[in-house]
Amino acid sequence: MKEHYSIAIDGPSGAGKSTLARILARRLNFIYVDTGAIYRTVGLDAWRRGIDSRDEPGVVALLDGIRITFACSEGLQRMELNGEDVTEEIRAHVISRYASDVSAMPPVRAFLLQMQRDAAAENNVIMDGRDIGTVVLPDADMKIFLTATPEERARRRWLELQERGEDASLEQVLADVNQRDYNDTHRAAAPLRQAEDAVLVDTTGMTLEEVSDYLETMIREKLAL
Repeated sequence: MKEHYSIAIDGPSGAGKSTLARILARRLNFIYVDTGAIYRTVGLDAWRRGIDSRDEPGVVALLDGIRITFACSEGLQRMELNGEDVTEEIRAHVISRYASDVSAMPPVRAFLLQMQRDAAAENNVIMDGRDIGTVVLPDADMKIFLTATPEERARRRWLELQERGEDASLEQVLADVNQRDYNDTHRAAAPLRQAEDAVLVDTTGMTLEEVSDYLETMIREKLAL
């Protein structure tokens, strides 16, 4: 048996990557690494400082003074920005746009790449994002590409925002989802795409339990766990 296993889960915004990765990590006793949360933390710092999300020189200038750490607690990845727990703040709707824009900047991706690879080298990990199987962990033991229709993904995101008390219309959330899909698939640095050796799973119309059971069975069979 290998010393450490790595599972890469990629896909567009709202496909259920983070929720499913968290469930699977708990079931398999793996460490869950939410790479989107790491980019959201960079985005939050830029937003707090009044830097436009597309101002690459401004965002890159932050990197020398930024300190990002994360740790798993009860299945949740808690993010710290310069020693402050920002786990809840990074989920604000405005930070979604910042995360999308800063993640398209090559210097930001390079800055965070080794942090992600180090986590996989030292633990059994499930890592989710946009380019895990293609760039971050190209040699991952299992690669999964999760997707769903834009309408389904927008509905899920809208319900999540409603539960947190954020005021956003379903139409606006759908527009944001479509814009983020375009940004993620057309960016110059590590665009969103399915790795050639990834298993495609469309979660449209499936319950969370159905998808998690299906993925767990597939992973256990593939890795002989």
